[in-house]
Amino acid sequence: MNHLAFFTTGDGCRIAYRFDGPADKPVLVLSNSIGTTLNMWDMQIEALSQHFRVLRYDTRGHGGSSVTAGAYSFDRLGRDVIELLDALNISRAHFCGLSLGGMIGQWLGIYAPERIDHLILCNTSSFMGPAEQWDERIASVLQAKDMSETAEMFLSYWFPPHMLQAQSAIVDSIRAVLLSMDPQGFAGCYAAVRDMDMRRTVALIPRPTLVIAGQYDTVTLPSHSEWIAAHVPGAKLVILPAVHLSNIEYPAEFLSAMLECLLSPSKD
Repeated sequence: MNHLAFFTTGDGCRIAYRFDGPADKPVLVLSNSIGTTLNMWDMQIEALSQHFRVLRYDTRGHGGSSVTAGAYSFDRLGRDVIELLDALNISRAHFCGLSLGGMIGQWLGIYAPERIDHLILCNTSSFMGPAEQWDERIASVLQAKDMSETAEMFLSYWFPPHMLQAQSAIVDSIRAVLLSMDPQGFAGCYAAVRDMDMRRTVALIPRPTLVIAGQYDTVTLPSHSEWIAAHVPGAKLVILPAVHLSNIEYPAEFLSAMLECLLSPSKD
């Protein structure tokens, strides 16, 4: 199956997903950052699908998935993944998430570790306070006449100046996704980040964990990744010379770190 399919969660949200790779390989779930779609992983798919049945999905509020009203939570975003796995009869999978996806990955590692084999947490954080800044962002994105200001803000946070100035096709494609986003999708996910604090509970993650950080990331600082790696038992930390979307800026190095983690034996 190499096209979008859909399933509906218990609260009525339609989630878009797709598979790449042979059906007899171990499943690897990829979870996107805020403001992107499952296509943010395109540069890794050819190589990953040689080893895994890759399952990508659009986080609720993004891409082909429904935009549900109100504040989202990581309990809900994490349950979306569990319900997707249940619907597809997948009892256990590897999981890799970047930024918002990495926050979902932390929730899964804490609250549903029996469903996770290896866990990869990329350019992410366990806490991004204070809450007031997220309330301001929620109000701003909902009140804006369009997504242009939000799009340019995110691009400036996500990529180094040379990529922004080079009229990169990759940057242009991500800009197009940002411009097409429903503001409520942003607002709902902003609320989830606002209300998140997993700084203590990440220590409960029992799964083999790789943390990938961007040396020049100003969104989820390297110190945030260092915190996670220091508190998840046995976690390994890799720091790439990247800004925020490290899988796009340094695809080969990112892939190498992923495969080294995912192809190593798990604890059980």
